[in-house]
Amino acid sequence: MAAIAEVLSTIASRPDPRGCDLPTCLVCADSMVAAEASAYLHDNVISYLWTCDTCGYGFATKHSIKTIACN
Repeated sequence: MAAIAEVLSTIASRPDPRGCDLPTCLVCADSMVAAEASAYLHDNVISYLWTCDTCGYGFATKHSIKTIACN
């Protein structure tokens, strides 16, 4: 079965995109625990690749992260 991919942009309400912020499949509503891959894109933007284990639907999310200045 061929996977369909799209890019979803998200803005995390909290600095840590874990826990209840994990995505669910848009096709079958199965929950996803871990991204298949991640990549640092630019200017503190990280992209995650997700693929549903149940139906094979794939998508990517992008998250902006804040940098904390250390004094």
